Amino acid sequence: MNVSEIWIPLALTLKLAAVTTALLLLLCAPLAWWLAHTRSRFKPFLEAIVALPLVLPPSVLGFYLLVCLAPSGPIGQLSAALGGPALVFSFPGLVIGSLLYSLPFVAQPLQNAFASLSSEQREAAATLGASPLDRFFSIALPQAKGGILTATVLGFAHTLGEFGVVLMIGGSIPGETRTLSIAIYESVEMLEYGKAHLLAGTVLALSFLLLVPIYALNRSNRFFQR
Repeated sequence: MNVSEIWIPLALTLKLAAVTTALLLLLCAPLAWWLAHTRSRFKPFLEAIVALPLVLPPSVLGFYLLVCLAPSGPIGQLSAALGGPALVFSFPGLVIGSLLYSLPFVAQPLQNAFASLSSEQREAAATLGASPLDRFFSIALPQAKGGILTATVLGFAHTLGEFGVVLMIGGSIPGETRTLSIAIYESVEMLEYGKAHLLAGTVLALSFLLLVPIYALNRSNRFFQR
């Protein structure tokens, strides 16, 4: 088996997971902070929207993304009007799909972490004149580092294993949209079980190595709380 048959989908999958996780952390931090502290009557609706990818079949999410991102769809037309790239069967389209599909795996740990923070230090900083942004970056974020690590690992690991959404909006273009999960599916279809074992084992090992820090952190937190 050619090394590039593993390396190219692996590199594309890692790139997709890294870009998706970085964007989700940036987008979800203010959203999670608001959800953790708001008393708005719209909070349950927003929480339900965030959690939808957990219960929707990937084919449903992939279908609506395909409709919206297609050249005749609203997002596809907007991208074309702004001079942007084609979104269907392209890497930018995969990023958009991954953002939605992995949204709850980043937003919910961040929301839980922000909701559990003590308000005493932020209130003390406020009395000393610190702005809300100063309090968020200098107090809230350091206190929520455990939740941020959990959100980062879960978002990255979940994106690694995407299949249905990626297949529907990206297809299988080598070097562009053919991720590890798609390569595994095609290897099984062609009865290349040795290749499928190697690709699946790579995903399994990566996922395991990503989850170890979360449980190590939880164990150390329980130890220091005794």
